Amino acid sequence: MSHGLVDHITLYVRGGDGGHGSRAMRTEKFVPAGGPDGGDGGDGADVYLEVDANLHTLLDFKRKVHWRAPHGGKGGIKRANGADGQDLIIKVPPGTVVLDKESGVCLADLFREGERVLVARGGKGGRGNTHFVTSVHKAPRYCEQGEPGEERWLTLDLQMMAEVGIVGFPNAGKSTLLSVISRAEPKVGDYPFTTLQPILGVVNRGYQGIVFADLPGLVEGAHEGVGLGHRFLRHIERTRVLLHLLDLGSLSVEEPLASYDALRRELRLYSQNLALRPEVLAVNKCELASGQEALLALRKACKKRGLSLFEISCHDHLGISPMLEALFSELDQSAPPERQPAFPLPPRTHREFRVEYEVDCWRVFGEQVEQLVKATDMQDPDQVRNLQRKLLGWGVEDELLRNGAEAGETVRIDRFLFDFEPTPDWLRKERMPDPDAVEVRPSQRERLTRRAQLRQSAKEQAHQIGKEVGSRGRGRKRQTRGKESN
Repeated sequence: MSHGLVDHITLYVRGGDGGHGSRAMRTEKFVPAGGPDGGDGGDGADVYLEVDANLHTLLDFKRKVHWRAPHGGKGGIKRANGADGQDLIIKVPPGTVVLDKESGVCLADLFREGERVLVARGGKGGRGNTHFVTSVHKAPRYCEQGEPGEERWLTLDLQMMAEVGIVGFPNAGKSTLLSVISRAEPKVGDYPFTTLQPILGVVNRGYQGIVFADLPGLVEGAHEGVGLGHRFLRHIERTRVLLHLLDLGSLSVEEPLASYDALRRELRLYSQNLALRPEVLAVNKCELASGQEALLALRKACKKRGLSLFEISCHDHLGISPMLEALFSELDQSAPPERQPAFPLPPRTHREFRVEYEVDCWRVFGEQVEQLVKATDMQDPDQVRNLQRKLLGWGVEDELLRNGAEAGETVRIDRFLFDFEPTPDWLRKERMPDPDAVEVRPSQRERLTRRAQLRQSAKEQAHQIGKEVGSRGRGRKRQTRGKESN
């Protein structure tokens, strides 16, 4: 059963989540005060798209739309790190254009066998509590959660990778020609629009295989989407040489090149590059006795314009070899097709964000900020304290104040809602780097400042006495004894 060509599909991809860090403590029998012993979580797997030359359609993605990469493993005891997730590689046919559905940006234009592009990054694994040991906090029970993986909807657009494209109006004999010159078996019928999707066939040229594409018939206004419209025209953008096939039975004696001119006009209106593509002109069904008068008029018109005309008969297999030789000669002189400009995923380490006011709350947008909030366990006071410290250090709070946010208003980051409470100025200046350190209250500032002044004064007095007396320690006693003996 033939399912036809699937050349346009929407796909959901999601990178694996990073594994959570461990907050384990070493509790062996003969190891007193073993301390933190938790390992790091493993990194989540990435999602790649890779070209497989054996594929010619996107039919597999019609059956399976959602693709998720494995998650990273959790950290364990004895500083054992979790396993990294194995990358998910999705096979696509050559000629696949990968677009981000939300922004419409082209992420990649995949041509050759083995080419791959990163479409969703996995999350970074969380750190275990061994990373948070300080001189004042030697037994932290705080660890990081793993970052969630990236997720996005993609649009895959298949543009067929064929060297020669057979174009013409309906019922010109394109499918019949492809079945004669290759082993392809397209549907052939004595009625228009027999072919509803492009069909590929390989024509042998010695040890080389040249890919021909039988493309659905054009109609007037195809450049505006009439008929098969853009679904047909976008497939010939990849071809290097065009074979214009005319139907002798439909040609008029008065204007034998009217079909050819209409075909050229549709290509030019769709893309100027297609109008400049190398081409070979051929007329089919030359065995018809009723079309000899039209064939004679076509010869004169082509000679007048300086066009080379190949007269063929797919029914009687006549004139096909000279036409193929002309196509191969044009292929040798033509350049490979150009790729679309692609913009790969930006690095995930940037901390850019923006603040906007919505209907009833302030909204903070930013990839890193949202990932940080997602990776925080809101039930753990230590992790919430670390989140507050990072948001203050990254400048999120300052940006909210600059835009007019006031205390008590609601701030939304991703799907989480917070009550905005600006950090006091005295706490900003004297903030400790350790989230578990004791903060200095305003009532203690004067006492601690006075204590520091007295300590500094005592050091200065001791230093001054040392200068007056001379050397310190035993030398000073020896000098004192010398003075008494004198």
